[in-house]
Amino acid sequence: MAYTMTDSQYHGRSSRHRGTRPARGNDPAAPPPRHERLRWARSAALWRRGIPAPYALPAGFAALFAIGTAAAGLNGRLPAAGVLAAAAIVVVLLSAAAEPMAAVPLGVIGWLTVIGFSRPPYADLRPAGTLAAEAAVVLAGCALAGAGAGLLFRYRAMRVTLGNVDRQKESGITGRRQLAGAALAVAGLPLLTALLAAWRGHLNLSDDLLIYLVAVVAVTVVGGFWPAVFAAVAASMLLNWYFTEPLHAITIAEPKNLLALVLFVTVAAAVSSVVHLAARREADASRSSKETASLLALAQTVLGGADTPADVLDHLTSTHGGHAELLERAGGRWIKVAASGDGPPWAGVIRFEVRPDLALEVSGQSASATTSLLAGYTAQAVAALDRARLRTQAAQAEALAEGNRMRTALLAAVSHDLRTPLASIKASVSSLRQTDVRWSPEDEADLLATIEQNADRLDALVGNLLDMSRLQTGSLAPFLRATAVDEVAPVALRGLDGADLLDIVVPDDLPLVRADPALLERVLANLFSNALRYSPPDARPALHAREDSGRVALEVVDHGSGVPGVLKERIFEPFLRLDDRPSGVGLGLAVAKGFAEAMGGTIVAVDTPGGGLTIRLSLIAAATGVPAVLGAGQ
Repeated sequence: MAYTMTDSQYHGRSSRHRGTRPARGNDPAAPPPRHERLRWARSAALWRRGIPAPYALPAGFAALFAIGTAAAGLNGRLPAAGVLAAAAIVVVLLSAAAEPMAAVPLGVIGWLTVIGFSRPPYADLRPAGTLAAEAAVVLAGCALAGAGAGLLFRYRAMRVTLGNVDRQKESGITGRRQLAGAALAVAGLPLLTALLAAWRGHLNLSDDLLIYLVAVVAVTVVGGFWPAVFAAVAASMLLNWYFTEPLHAITIAEPKNLLALVLFVTVAAAVSSVVHLAARREADASRSSKETASLLALAQTVLGGADTPADVLDHLTSTHGGHAELLERAGGRWIKVAASGDGPPWAGVIRFEVRPDLALEVSGQSASATTSLLAGYTAQAVAALDRARLRTQAAQAEALAEGNRMRTALLAAVSHDLRTPLASIKASVSSLRQTDVRWSPEDEADLLATIEQNADRLDALVGNLLDMSRLQTGSLAPFLRATAVDEVAPVALRGLDGADLLDIVVPDDLPLVRADPALLERVLANLFSNALRYSPPDARPALHAREDSGRVALEVVDHGSGVPGVLKERIFEPFLRLDDRPSGVGLGLAVAKGFAEAMGGTIVAVDTPGGGLTIRLSLIAAATGVPAVLGAGQ
């Protein structure tokens, strides 16, 4: 993940990590996919640091050992200048390719190779003299030049991105362990030397080499690679001084002893590299496991419904501490979208720019919050923001579609269902006003009845339209009070065609209900109208009331054709009609459901035993001892 990090210790140029984009196709300027960029960023970070010392040093020791072996095998035909040149080439190349700290041991081993194998007798280390001084100057310069050139080249080649700044050590070994390993080497090697010197008569050089190798491995296990390199070099010097002839001198009399010491250093460095790499892989695996656990917990949080940007940032700061902000660029300014946590004011800020207009800034997190983990949180926060906006857009689109559907249905209602009664009223009135026709009293009564019937129909239609408008705009504010069902039900029947055909069955001991009397009247009127419309002449609809566990159930029963199970939920939708009858606009049950829920009740449709449909209205029972409201209009 590319980012900008600014604090008192680190400074970097701004660099963007763009989110996943479409396929590149044939456009060479298009950004690579996200996983390719992440892999390239990790490789770039490794290249910028150089080859790790656990890889570079064993290779360098082996190359320098090969130079010394070749010089000894040529028996003087390779001059001292040639040995120095070959060692200088190895030192400068590996110092340039490896991480900078590897240049020091490479230079030291190169210098020992030159002074030990430049001229016969070989294996005779001569640290004094002109050749030793020249070799020291040349190899020190080569090591410094190689390290500097490698740093400069990698910086210029990789300046387009920043390296990895995970606060976990790449070695997998903490600073405390490295100090403990160095202390073990400083204290343990002299003690081991004293013990081996006391037992010199019982041990040979091979035994001493193996024992020192065990000590170097122990230092590696405790402190990692660099304390092990120090221990290996120190152990070789102690072996040379105390256990190879001539004793207490740098000179090695027997070439095979020098070979044994060089092999000891090489093997010790190789073993240290293996142990060090194993420790680093273990640390990487542990860190990856923690990152996976953290991302899994985040995924469970998101899947559990907490998937807003604020929820993602809250999870980040509660798990890893610090402060986090999601920023969006709008109008040339960065605007805070979500924030969480508190970090220390001196903490450095790391910015992850997933898109040119979106960035996550974090500061003060614990060491467990690695760059890759923070990159995962950044992606989740941005995805949560996108999901939230998509939900908002979807809700707006749904509301717009619902509004369009209602306007279309309303237009259909005005054009047909309202025009039909108006046409009947107008025709009846026009007939009554005709002067050239004498109507009998019976005809006039029929025309007046038609006018009244269609006016009532218009009143019901307009009333339902107004009620639905109140529900849609949220302006409905019911006044709930104790209400008697047997007082409201007869009022709801007024003005309905065939009202005398509906039976009202209400027990005398039925509790009062908490309801708005006017709204309850409208609910029952719509339910009664629906039941009367669909009941056959030989089967009377009815209202049955009963107490039901602290609630009152009102069941309006008809014995018509009923409604299929899949449509029982849909019949409460506005403007829905299941038949081709001309009366009504399909709002009665929708209004009844809206008013019932506004009063804290529920309304469902069930099958009537023997055929038909039962609308069950459930309301909260009022507390006992509360006087009832008499009538729906009071």
